[in-house]
Amino acid sequence: MGRKELKRAKREAKRERTSLSIRYGIYGVLRYVLVGFIVVSVINLVFTYGFNTPKMNNIWRGNAELIARYEILNEKIRSTERTLDELKHRDYAVYRSLFGEDTLSLPGIYTDYPAAKYADLEGERFSPLMVATWKNLDRVARRLYLQSVSLDQLQELAADKELMATAMPALLPIDIRKFRSLGPFGMRLHPVYGYYRMHDGVDFGGRTGDPIYAAGDGFVSFTGRAGGYGINIVVDHGFGYQTRYAHLSRMLVTNGQWVKRGEQIAEMGSTGTSTSSHLHYEVIYRGNVVNPAPYFQTDMDPAEFEKIIESANDDMIFDQWDEMQ
Repeated sequence: MGRKELKRAKREAKRERTSLSIRYGIYGVLRYVLVGFIVVSVINLVFTYGFNTPKMNNIWRGNAELIARYEILNEKIRSTERTLDELKHRDYAVYRSLFGEDTLSLPGIYTDYPAAKYADLEGERFSPLMVATWKNLDRVARRLYLQSVSLDQLQELAADKELMATAMPALLPIDIRKFRSLGPFGMRLHPVYGYYRMHDGVDFGGRTGDPIYAAGDGFVSFTGRAGGYGINIVVDHGFGYQTRYAHLSRMLVTNGQWVKRGEQIAEMGSTGTSTSSHLHYEVIYRGNVVNPAPYFQTDMDPAEFEKIIESANDDMIFDQWDEMQ
């Protein structure tokens, strides 16, 4: 090998060693970088799942506070519902019963709103809690509205309580001193037809010509003959109440006439489907016949009854005199 070739071989060998040194250096740096990345990643994982950062602590505290607030709100909702249950019981069992009113029902009060109303709350970590709470709030709001409407109605009824007291069909339609019941309300063997059928009122025995009195204040809405009732009168007392007086022998009032409680409106008879002289008396509430017995003031003193009769018929005389003037 010549000198030139030897020098060239030395240069090649030197270049090769330099290239290897550079590559090893790069590999070493990459190795340290990779190891460092792995170490940092492991440390990050450890701190992320093993330790809370101040920011994470704040987030967790905020979430815990949010849940606690929702729990407090739900407890207040439950407390409000218990109060509404108590008000509902008083409303239906006491107040409405006192005024003879049916329970109030409004469409949709006890029906939840469509799910679309709560769509904006979906998709979050606490969506079930938030949606359930808002549904409870809406449910309470609907019940509060129902109770508000009911109390408004009761307030109107209370304002008319004096008028209602005299309009309520509580007075016996015959002389209390001659009280004699022939037929109770309900199913019975019909004395004429001979089979069991509903008896829509109560029967009071007496003699033809005995006075029949209005059981409460009201307008005469019907006078005349009607099937088995014979000659009968219907008085509309307002507040959902009507009374019927049937099998009469004579009527003393006309359609549209205002009558007072205790005013004589007819005389007893035996017209229509009847076997003897008596009064068939009905109480009709909101279009349905009801048992008249619970309305009667049977413990009324005869002297008090006579005073009511005299007062009503004296007022009738004065009213007729005023009309003549």
